[in-house]
Amino acid sequence: MKKWLAEDWEFEITVIKGQAKACRMGLEAGDRFVCQYECPAGFCPKTMPVLHTLCEIMRCGGDYRLRGSKLSHEIDFPCADGCIEFRLLAKQIKI
Repeated sequence: MKKWLAEDWEFEITVIKGQAKACRMGLEAGDRFVCQYECPAGFCPKTMPVLHTLCEIMRCGGDYRLRGSKLSHEIDFPCADGCIEFRLLAKQIKI
């Protein structure tokens, strides 16, 4: 597969709360994922729609403060089951 589009955003997802025994994926505090447009390897498929929506907000020029965050490029959100808490940090890439 040949990727033809240069992404202008990178996303860092960190587990900030939760224990592996409570998560079907075994995620726990400190686990970290980095992605651009792709689905991060090992990330919860059930929570991926939420992550995708939050990433699209940044790609479209949005601001997480409109979703209740204190910061424009960082937001905390729960997993689909409510047992894990994530922190999403959006970083613009200079092309």
